[in-house]
Amino acid sequence: MKSQICQSCGMPLIKKKEFGTNKNKTRNREYCWSCFNNGKFLDEGITLQEKIKKNIEFAIKTGWSEEQAKEIANEVLPNLKRWRK
Repeated sequence: MKSQICQSCGMPLIKKKEFGTNKNKTRNREYCWSCFNNGKFLDEGITLQEKIKKNIEFAIKTGWSEEQAKEIANEVLPNLKRWRK
């Protein structure tokens, strides 16, 4: 299976349990479980800048350097489907 990433947060989507769910309970192939469930974004209304900040904070907690977390978040998130204008 081709490697995918969540089109909201950039998380790798590999295992079935990592995918979010649609309103009809089927797996959503674009978004992860922590961003999208039952056909809705769990952080509806969040801005791109708020999402970038949230991702940076999470990455730092998991051992990434602040510099690396900022670089990746600012590079990846604006290009994902949810955030493209």
